[in-house]
Amino acid sequence: MTIENVQLRFDPQSLMILNVILGLVMFGVALDLKWDDFRRVAKEPKGPMIGLFAQFLLLPAFTFLLTLLLEPPPSIALGMILIAACPGGNLSNFICHLAKGRTVLSISMTAVSTAAAVFMTPFNVTFWGKLNPATAPILKEISLEPMEMFVTVGLILILPLILGMLLAAKKPNWAAKLRMPFRIFSLISFALFVIIAFHNNLDHFSEHIGKVFLPVFIQNAMALSLGYFAARLLTLKTDEARAVSIEVGIQNSALGLILIFGFFNKNGGMAIIAAWYGIWHILAGLSLAFFWIKFIPLDSAVGPALEAELPAQS
Repeated sequence: MTIENVQLRFDPQSLMILNVILGLVMFGVALDLKWDDFRRVAKEPKGPMIGLFAQFLLLPAFTFLLTLLLEPPPSIALGMILIAACPGGNLSNFICHLAKGRTVLSISMTAVSTAAAVFMTPFNVTFWGKLNPATAPILKEISLEPMEMFVTVGLILILPLILGMLLAAKKPNWAAKLRMPFRIFSLISFALFVIIAFHNNLDHFSEHIGKVFLPVFIQNAMALSLGYFAARLLTLKTDEARAVSIEVGIQNSALGLILIFGFFNKNGGMAIIAAWYGIWHILAGLSLAFFWIKFIPLDSAVGPALEAELPAQS
């Protein structure tokens, strides 16, 4: 069976569980956010704006060019475009802190990119998907309505984000107690979900993993590089560039899976790309963090006092 004809074994109940998991994950991320993070963006917009530029403009555009260069099967190409259109993943703040990046910037980018994803994710999927001659027929076949995707992304990302931030503002002691349990829950629940889904579709993954390994490897390396070098070229400090790099390279693949199962008829090629990216970007991000941890940025954007506070904010 070709990857274009693969239909993953994934029922509506599984989709509901994945929606709930991602909603709770975003609620947990929001417990680390403060309204001041948005005010900080307004006062110091350069870093987050460069991050958004790399996240929602450079990465989708370069991914589109990559799909033209590699010429993968259409479903894989569209899966790559969809992943590039997703906002940063929930582990980016932790990996950024581990890599001695500017965690405050990472947190601000997570908040802003999550909000922007309501508009930018549907836009990028439809815009770049229609430009690629190989993927345009898939979008036409399913008659993708950006407004429907807009509502789905809003419910999954924005509503939990607002609720989590409200709890953190109104009941900071509760939020402090819930942060670590939700962080552990994020790791374990999504990992278990991917493992179970992988097991239920082992025959499809074993047959087609070779087709997605190289595209995911190149796309993720490109995302990490785009974030870092765009930040450095636009004069951000080293620790800020590390934050942007990780935020651009760690994508919200869980959101990608939800959109694939909800809007793309469980397209096998797209789902295998999203699932493998969800595994690979964590391995690549942690590897890069452990490399960077050996080199303390000499031109840090923050002073020693603020640097000491970062573990509590990550």
